[in-house]
Amino acid sequence: MNSSPSVRIVLSLRINFLCWSFSFSPFSPSTILQQQFNRVGRVEHGSVALPGVIRSGSIGAESLSMGTMPSAQQQVIMGQMHRGHMPPLSSAQQALMGTINTSMQAVQQSQADLGEVDNLPPLGQDMASKVWIQNKVDESKHEIHSQVDAITAGTASVVNLTAGDPTDTDYTAVGCAITTISSNLTEMSKGVKLLAALIEDDTGGSNDLMGAARNLAGAVSDLLKAVEPASGEPRQTVLSAAGSIGQASGDLLLQIGENESDERFQEVLMILAKAVANAAAMMVLKAKNVAQVADDTVLQNRVIAAATQCALSTSQLVACAKVVSPTISSPVCQEQLIEAGKLVDRSVEDCVQACLSATVDGEMLKQVSSAASVVGQALGDLLEHVCRYATHGEPIGRYDQATDTIMTVTESIFSSMGDAGEMVRQARVLAQATSDLVNAMRSDAEVEVDVDNSKKLLAAAKLLADATARMVEAAKGAAAYPENEDQQQRLREAAEGLRVATNAAAQNAIKKKLINRLENAAKQAAAAATQTIAASQNAAASNKNTAAHQQLVQSCKAMADHIPQLVQGVRGSQAQPEDLTTQLALIITSQNFLQPGSKMVTSAKSSVPTVMDQAAAMQLGQCAKNLATSLAELRTAAQKAHEACGPMEIQSALTAVQTLKTELQDAKMAAIDMQLKPLPGDSMEKCAQDLGSTSKSVGSSMAQLLTCAAQGNEHYTGLAARETAQALKTLAQAARGVAASTTNPQAAASMLDSACDVMEGSAMLIHEAKQALVSPSDSESQQRLAQVAKAVSHSLNNCVNCLPGQKDVDMALRSIGEASKKLLGETLPPPTRSFQEAQSELNQTAADLNQSAGDVVHASRGSSTQLADASGKFREDFDDFLDAGIEMAGHTQVKDEQIQVIGNLKNISMASSKLLLAAKSLSVDPGAANAKNLLAAAARAVTESINQLITLATQQAPGQKECDNALRELEAVKGMLANPNEPVSNLSYFHCIESVMENSKVLGESMAGISQNCKTGDVPASHTHDAIAEAAQLMREAVDDIMVTLNEAASEGGMVGAMVDSIAEAMGRLDEGTSPEPEGSFVDYQTTMVKYSKAIAVTAQEMMTKSVTCPEELGGLASRVTTDYSQLALQGRLAAHTAEPQEIGFQIKAGVQELGHGCIFLVQKAGALQITPSDSYTKRELIECARTVTEKVSMVLSALQAGNKGTQACITAASAVSGIIAELDTTVMFASAGTLNAENDESFADHRENILKTAKALVEDTKMLVSGAASGQDKLAQAAQSSAKTITQLTDVVKLGAASIGSDDPETQVVLINAVKDVAKALAELIGATKCAAGKAADDPSMYQLKSAAKVMVTNVTSLLKTVKAVEDEATRGTRALEATIECIKQELTVFQSKDVPEKSTTPEEFIRMTKGITTATAKAVAAGNSARQEDVISTANLSRKAIFDMLTTCKQAAYHQEVNKDVRSRALLYGTECTTGYIDLLEHVLLVLQGPTAEQKHQLVFYSKRVAGAVTELIQTAEAMKGTEWVDPEDPTVIAETELLGAAASIEAAAKKLEQLKPRAKPKQADETLDFEEQILEAAKSIAAATSALVKSASAAQRELVAQGKVGSIPANAVDDGQWSQGLISAARMVAAATSNLCEAANASVQGQASEEKLISSAKQVAASTAQLLVACKVKADQDSEAMRRLQIWRGAGGDGAAGNAVKRASDNLVRAAQKAAFHKADDDNVVVKTKFVGGIAQIIAAQEEMLRKERELEEARKKLAQIRQQQYKFLPSELREDEN
Repeated sequence: MNSSPSVRIVLSLRINFLCWSFSFSPFSPSTILQQQFNRVGRVEHGSVALPGVIRSGSIGAESLSMGTMPSAQQQVIMGQMHRGHMPPLSSAQQALMGTINTSMQAVQQSQADLGEVDNLPPLGQDMASKVWIQNKVDESKHEIHSQVDAITAGTASVVNLTAGDPTDTDYTAVGCAITTISSNLTEMSKGVKLLAALIEDDTGGSNDLMGAARNLAGAVSDLLKAVEPASGEPRQTVLSAAGSIGQASGDLLLQIGENESDERFQEVLMILAKAVANAAAMMVLKAKNVAQVADDTVLQNRVIAAATQCALSTSQLVACAKVVSPTISSPVCQEQLIEAGKLVDRSVEDCVQACLSATVDGEMLKQVSSAASVVGQALGDLLEHVCRYATHGEPIGRYDQATDTIMTVTESIFSSMGDAGEMVRQARVLAQATSDLVNAMRSDAEVEVDVDNSKKLLAAAKLLADATARMVEAAKGAAAYPENEDQQQRLREAAEGLRVATNAAAQNAIKKKLINRLENAAKQAAAAATQTIAASQNAAASNKNTAAHQQLVQSCKAMADHIPQLVQGVRGSQAQPEDLTTQLALIITSQNFLQPGSKMVTSAKSSVPTVMDQAAAMQLGQCAKNLATSLAELRTAAQKAHEACGPMEIQSALTAVQTLKTELQDAKMAAIDMQLKPLPGDSMEKCAQDLGSTSKSVGSSMAQLLTCAAQGNEHYTGLAARETAQALKTLAQAARGVAASTTNPQAAASMLDSACDVMEGSAMLIHEAKQALVSPSDSESQQRLAQVAKAVSHSLNNCVNCLPGQKDVDMALRSIGEASKKLLGETLPPPTRSFQEAQSELNQTAADLNQSAGDVVHASRGSSTQLADASGKFREDFDDFLDAGIEMAGHTQVKDEQIQVIGNLKNISMASSKLLLAAKSLSVDPGAANAKNLLAAAARAVTESINQLITLATQQAPGQKECDNALRELEAVKGMLANPNEPVSNLSYFHCIESVMENSKVLGESMAGISQNCKTGDVPASHTHDAIAEAAQLMREAVDDIMVTLNEAASEGGMVGAMVDSIAEAMGRLDEGTSPEPEGSFVDYQTTMVKYSKAIAVTAQEMMTKSVTCPEELGGLASRVTTDYSQLALQGRLAAHTAEPQEIGFQIKAGVQELGHGCIFLVQKAGALQITPSDSYTKRELIECARTVTEKVSMVLSALQAGNKGTQACITAASAVSGIIAELDTTVMFASAGTLNAENDESFADHRENILKTAKALVEDTKMLVSGAASGQDKLAQAAQSSAKTITQLTDVVKLGAASIGSDDPETQVVLINAVKDVAKALAELIGATKCAAGKAADDPSMYQLKSAAKVMVTNVTSLLKTVKAVEDEATRGTRALEATIECIKQELTVFQSKDVPEKSTTPEEFIRMTKGITTATAKAVAAGNSARQEDVISTANLSRKAIFDMLTTCKQAAYHQEVNKDVRSRALLYGTECTTGYIDLLEHVLLVLQGPTAEQKHQLVFYSKRVAGAVTELIQTAEAMKGTEWVDPEDPTVIAETELLGAAASIEAAAKKLEQLKPRAKPKQADETLDFEEQILEAAKSIAAATSALVKSASAAQRELVAQGKVGSIPANAVDDGQWSQGLISAARMVAAATSNLCEAANASVQGQASEEKLISSAKQVAASTAQLLVACKVKADQDSEAMRRLQIWRGAGGDGAAGNAVKRASDNLVRAAQKAAFHKADDDNVVVKTKFVGGIAQIIAAQEEMLRKERELEEARKKLAQIRQQQYKFLPSELREDEN
């Protein structure tokens, strides 16, 4: 069925119009179809009475006539639409209107600014001025070009975004594009004004430039008006305005000489666009045919709509091409054109699909498909033309493709190590690529005219062919033996050789390509940075986060300083493409550009969420994303270019320094001619400060240069030379600025001469450093280096001394030195004034000098003129003061006092010189570390010296000197209050408050004392009393005010508040945009974060416990949480910065933030609970907060685990291995005790093969683990998990094997278990090294540690295998055990010699105790060597291992104790090493004896043992030195006695505290008497515990008294006698402690109803008995009249409340009585129910008698048992106690 005639007519008209509209000339105005949309929307409510349109008549005012009809009139109104008929604006459209209005204001401001050029100060004609002008011109052109790129790209974006249905338009994106246009136009106008001013004198083209810029601004204004949603302008107006922007942009770029596209390119571009348009018209015609035959109206309309959209998208493409053609080199412009092309492609596809669904006519569909193909081909040609121009029309080089393939494939071969099949497949691809490259080089050689070049090509081709042949052979070997790692390594090495040969063959082509890539990357990075800065400034107004905005501003400032350098680097490289120096300069500036660029990306991204304007936020986010992409490309390009160019830093630095010298010489000539002008932005103060601070940078970089050159390290020498050249450039600019800013030609010439000397010396230094690299061991070369460096340092000092103000300070210093010579004479001139006059003058000059010192301090922070004036005034005041001091010394009659006055004057002279030197140093470099503190200290020294002299001179007036000194000190410290931001102490905020409050009280009391003493001590001066009283009252009021303020501050910001603030501050630092430059990897920060996270979780759990038991300890725990969280936040910020991908970093930040909130709540609840410890509700809240913190810790750990799966697997595996090691230690103890037995009858042979197989599997896992460090996280995780699983299996089978040996041979069991424990320890070290090395470069130090750990692992596994094979060989297993022990001790010694500080420390006594094991082991080793029995050797091996391990551990822990000084620590570590090496030599000699025992060899065992004994003696002496005079022999019996006594006292006190917490058990309602008995029992038990504690402490005091009296020696001379006594005292103390502990347990059980009162009575009696024994032991050697014994005496009487023994006895008696009373009442309460039946009654009596007889028999047995126990104990009592018992 055919379509209706009306449809065919409409479609035909549309298609004809489309065909006509696309027939245009490339440079003639074109008519482009505007699409109209008729959509059915929702019903709108409104008034139908629309306002009328009132317009003025076309012929002015008209008269009104009545009664007649006027003639017909016609008026045509164009370009207007009745707004009342337009739909209301949506919220998105209203937001766009706001953006357009803001942008319109910016455009209007730019138009106004472009009215006149910038006014520049007069510039000189010297070389530096010309370079500055040229650089500014280049920078301005670059910025204008990048901004024009952004404007045209934004315009194209507006055209593309507004092409469709208004209801589907993304108005936020449109607003972003408009914001981009207006913000770049604003910045462009500034650059145009500056450029016009710079080129005005040269070309006179500034008017044309300004006019072109104004035209562009006008075109932008027209576009903004046209795209207003409420304007109602037709689509043609928008496209015309966009075309005007494209034309104006091209004109502006043509004016600045940056128009990179020629007319031919634009002509071709528009021809290709016309081809797309014509093809699309043909496509539409074919679609018309389909629509005519469509049967379904819906499908027919769909075809019509698709064809219309195809035509419209094509028109959009043409318009976009016209807009971006002048700036097509910009990636953003290319992106917009490509986007327009994608729209065309999609619309063509939609049209084809619509036709397919509308008809089944094959011929018509074939025509549509053919037309679509033509459109696609035309579109492809257009985009290819664009891309070809984007790459500057450079064809792909003949070698490029083959070279790229070779580089890529060799990388694949390197990463495929371990997979032989993949390596061979890649080798085939590599062979083909090298074959193509060799053929290309040979063909080029054949057609090469130059014979030399032809020979070079053929030689390079031969080199490449040979390398290919070697690689092919290696690949064949790898294919034949895929499991052979050596074959794979040969293939890898061959591939590396082929890669090197390729680089050599195509070096020039590769290098040129890489430099071109770097130039393009640098240009795009600079343009992206410029765009980001413009977006940041545009977003500033709507950024609500001040901190984020300030961070962004700072990063933009830093970035703005680097953009010009990058632009200059690009221009220089393009101007001199063959100059290696310019290429290296570009590489260096590119590398320096990366860090500030990354910081700005971070700042911009963090600011995007805080920008309220959606359009501005989108613009900022897009710019940040583009900048990040550009930086990534720049980083890669710079790295590859640097590799291609090679190390040229030294030569480049030398050339740069020589250029600086030439510029300074030229500046000097201009200064002589009075033509040297300061550059814009230079001032005297700025340049002077730059010169001072840079001089130190130059000095430090030169010192680094000398060090690296002396070591012969070319790489680091080059870096140091580069840093030196950069610092010298800043120094030269600063020197020129100082010279240009001074009005004294002589001073200017002097400054430039000294700067030239610095450059000349520096050039010579770099040259000598270059020569020293050739022969680093040449002493003459090193000597020349040192001489040149000394000359440069002298030149630097001369240069700094030429600064204004410095000369004046030097003059003051010389003047002080000259004046002080007056003090060197033997006699003083006679006085010329009276004593009173001299004293008055001295006071006045002292005040003047003190004031001048303060002025010098103030001026050092000000301008150079202020410093010059202040130093001159100080010089004059010092001269006056010195004369007054000499006059005063002449009045002194006593020679000694005169000498003191002269000495004080010398001190003042010295202090004054130090003050001037400090002021000079600070003025040169205000930011120098500690400079301000040194200056303040020097000023205080001057004041104190003056006070000392005045005190000496005014001793005759009491009180006067103190008042004068106080006034001068107040004057000196008053300046601190003027600058309160500088710290003056290390006190915290709260400590400062406390200090001020304490000192305020003292101040108030002191002022009251001054007032009182003035009234009583000076009656004649009574007229001053009122003034003194008033001043004192004012002072008291001021002190009261400050006290009130401090109290308020202390109450408002309590300690918990400070903790909360600290946590909040740490959380705030997480949100800061820029992170500190990380020094480590993600792995390092991850490990530290895990540690702190777990610590927080543990502390939170502890707080839950303490909230119930000890709320007063919550404060310390909260402080620990605060400290740990601060460290966690710091590490989290760094971890998030280094995490990949970026989402992981966000998760880490979010997790740490959430944990911070939880920590704040926890700390707050801890503070609240400390205030109200009994509040149960607060306790529940704290417990809930602690649980929340634990959950948040889990979230943080999960985020960390997701960040590095392999690393986390390593951590988990390391933890598992640590558990295995601990389990093996336990197994060793069981084996040593002889309790390690097999569960069934099996032999070791049943387990041998399983052990060997598992050990070999562990070796394979080790290889995977080592290779996993260089692979991805997945492989690393798999390797770590596999190794942990395998070591678990290995330990299990080894333990089974050891058990099968049998407990009758425990030494062999221990040897076997120690062997596998060594493997486990080596695996733990290897896993740790792998974790640290993951993702690091091959030359990183952690890689070397990994290799070392892998070697140790292999060694230990090999040792295990040997041990397993030797277990059943009785002739060799001892030898094998000794070999394993020697290797293990060597490994432990390596750990001991490392710089790692042990986590805990130990006491010297413990250290000495461990050294005694060395002595025992040494004797055992000598005996084993003499006997040569394998059993003795095995025992020696096991004992030696433990003794050495214990000694090394305690030695290092004791050496690193905080109270041990550095010398003693060094001695301990030295002799620990000496002892270990000596012992290793001993064991190795024992091994030698075993292999071939001779009498001579056995005799040498004594020599080795003496060496060990000597080292042990030194270790013991070192341990004694650690304790100093407080050292005691830990084996001294008296020391042991005192220790045991104090331990017993502590045990008793702990038991007493436990008793205090006991409460009687809850009972039902009954008589109150029983409750009273239990209370009595508890109180009595508490009394006994307290009394025994006091008793044991008194015994300890008595024992110390005996030592002091000499009755018991501190050094056991009479070891037998004193030892027996001490043992008696020890055993008695232990008995007291044990009896008291039993008493507490019995009391606890009694009140809880779980024990009888009889047990309680027995325990109390045992306490009394043991107390008696303790008293007897103390009495044996004691002085009966001593105070300690009096405290102990039991016979002091009932009134002796202080008698410790009586106290225990009384308390015990009270407890016994209370318990007996309770038992009696209990017996009364036990009612016996008597049975009334006769038979039952008889049975009841018989049962009672039976129970009575049984109890009597048990009582008798218990008595016998007690007697036996006492007899046995009596045998072990010391003689003194036995005699006393008798």
